[in-house]
Amino acid sequence: MRVALRPRSGCLVLCLGLSVFTLLLQSLWVPLEMTRDEPTGRSPEEQGQRGLGVRRLALRLEALSAQVQKLSRERETKMSRDDLSLLLQSFRVDQQGLARLVERELKRVSQRLDQLSHHHHHQSHTTHDNQRIHTGPNVECEVPMDPAYPVCAEKVQFLQVHWQSDPCYAFYGVDGTTCSILTYLSQTEDFCPPHLGKNQSTPPWHQTPPPYTKKAEIRATLRPLYEVIGNNSSAAIRFIWSRVERMSERWIQAGVTLKQSSNRTVLPQMKVLLYPGALAGNVGQRFEAMVERGGPLGELVQWADLSACLTILGHNLTFSTSQHHLRSLIGAAPGRGSCPIQGPLTYDLIYTDYHGLAHLQGAMGLAFLHYQCRFRILDSFGTEPAFNLGSYANSHGYKTLWGSWGLQPLQYMTMFPHTPDNSFLGFASEEAVRAEVREEELESHIYKKDKIAVVYGKQEYMWQGKSEYVEVISKELETHATVYQPPGHASALPSFIRNHGLLTQERFLQLLRRAKVFVGLGFPYEGPAPIEAIALGCVFLQPRLDPPHSSDNNDFYKGKPTTRQISSQHPYAEEFIGKPHVWTVDMTNRTDVQEAVRAILRTEVKPFTPCDFSCEGMLKRVHDYISHQNFCSKSVPVWPPESALRLHLGPLGQSCISVCQRSSLVCEPALFHRLNSPAAFTRLAIGCSSMVQEVNHLFPSYSPWGRHCGLQQEPLLFSCAGSDPSQRRLCPCRARVVRCLNFP
Repeated sequence: MRVALRPRSGCLVLCLGLSVFTLLLQSLWVPLEMTRDEPTGRSPEEQGQRGLGVRRLALRLEALSAQVQKLSRERETKMSRDDLSLLLQSFRVDQQGLARLVERELKRVSQRLDQLSHHHHHQSHTTHDNQRIHTGPNVECEVPMDPAYPVCAEKVQFLQVHWQSDPCYAFYGVDGTTCSILTYLSQTEDFCPPHLGKNQSTPPWHQTPPPYTKKAEIRATLRPLYEVIGNNSSAAIRFIWSRVERMSERWIQAGVTLKQSSNRTVLPQMKVLLYPGALAGNVGQRFEAMVERGGPLGELVQWADLSACLTILGHNLTFSTSQHHLRSLIGAAPGRGSCPIQGPLTYDLIYTDYHGLAHLQGAMGLAFLHYQCRFRILDSFGTEPAFNLGSYANSHGYKTLWGSWGLQPLQYMTMFPHTPDNSFLGFASEEAVRAEVREEELESHIYKKDKIAVVYGKQEYMWQGKSEYVEVISKELETHATVYQPPGHASALPSFIRNHGLLTQERFLQLLRRAKVFVGLGFPYEGPAPIEAIALGCVFLQPRLDPPHSSDNNDFYKGKPTTRQISSQHPYAEEFIGKPHVWTVDMTNRTDVQEAVRAILRTEVKPFTPCDFSCEGMLKRVHDYISHQNFCSKSVPVWPPESALRLHLGPLGQSCISVCQRSSLVCEPALFHRLNSPAAFTRLAIGCSSMVQEVNHLFPSYSPWGRHCGLQQEPLLFSCAGSDPSQRRLCPCRARVVRCLNFP
């Protein structure tokens, strides 16, 4: 009996048939990356050609099936026999070609299945319990099962699959065979034992170069630095050159003062690489563009002054802002950075930043972890220990884009002494005392200032919402600005502002020498400019931030690896300098601002340079770091000595930074290990009902509820920062170190 099919039913049957046939073809197609009998070195493009036939057919049938389904879903349109006839006729046009293609591809799939079956049968008979793998007719290599190298077999399996993922493996001789992989893993990396008949040897990058015998002698010239950076004409390097040259006499004099010091340690000459990663690659291009448009210059100030310090101290410098040059300098293998460098790292110290740290990791492979103890990271705002240890940060809510490198916290070097957990590098401030200015000219009745104010803010967005604040100041002082104005751009600044446009550093300093007040707008935070303005005789007027800004409520600090609460635009200036040089006001209170400005006008203020920001202070500080900081040593720190320790038990909810400051001391994280023991609690007459050792950045500490005492299990988490309402922290305090040799 015949059953008559309506056009719609016929479409459904045809659609179903095509879909089943398409799925059948797709299931039979075997991706070539699953086979192992292809010749090595075949490109991905070549490997893909042999599967195109079946895929083309499957795609053609899928397209036709989709067309039929679309027609069948159009309920409003009645499909006539003529419509169906036309559709079938369009399929018959290439019916014979498709049939031949199906036959050819089915034969090829059948052959491929036979080859896979034969290969699997052969492999099952040639693989033994000891993982013996034949790589040729006359050569065989065994993957050793040595307990001293527990991950050897795992690494071999990984490279068997991924050795072509990075050209560096082929550079070191890996060709996909087990023998070449074992050679690489035993001689270039150290995951496998040496081959039979070969002695155990240290990988080339792991070897120690011969020690230097030359001593670092204090220099009386900066010429070696000019030679190092002189072949780079970028705007950033021009700024660095100009600053070093302008301050050269002061650096040289600071070197003379240090040389005459009786307690100076004579150091071997270090080979030092300076690599500002923020000036390299795509990030560097964006940074360069901002330098000439009013962008941030604080980092460049630090790089300039650090370069001058290391040169005066007599060390051998290399300066680079090129990722390609960096790879050459460290001996990176060609490729994407999966392999170790070719030999031992020839630099004793590498100063870089977070961007440069990522560049080094991407070029050094396994050697990155081995040599990371030599890195020093210029980190303007600091990295607290809780953010530094990746596993802890991830599990305790401290993960950010900038942390989790697992370095010693003291390897991070900050612009200001934000937290003692990091090393305070700082910078050297410009000063009013130039060679041509005699001491008597600085007497208060002679050293006069013009009645002008200069506003701190080089880009227009920094002025938004600040017009009333600036207007109050302008009623008492002629108000100047140095805001960048793009060509053809109409100024949005208030009409009472005299804008000079973006000035060179020399002309900007000349303006500050005339000014009575340097006015902060609340942003940028914690830059070097206020310190330099104070050193040039200005009074810094800044806004109070209420509530304090932090990563919880401020976009700028969000994502930065710190929990600090910023109570003003420049906390260091407010806390460590203060009046009469620094005035902090409520920017929204016109009376408060007006009274502060009038009080400033009645006050004679001389130039002032904090000891920490003099050339002598910075030079001695860098010298001390190089002398005493050895993060490659496995032994406990010996500097500062135990005699410097002042043990304090803090109140509930206070960090060790606050605890030590209350006693006019400073927290010293290098001394934590000396109080991380039950004896420290006994010394403080604390009776502990329990003593636990945990991974916790607040430990060692004491909890009065239950009298629980906690010791630190992870040394990387010793932290001066951090507090909790339920914990009283044990704090290693010490006296402040005065490093200004020309000061009493």
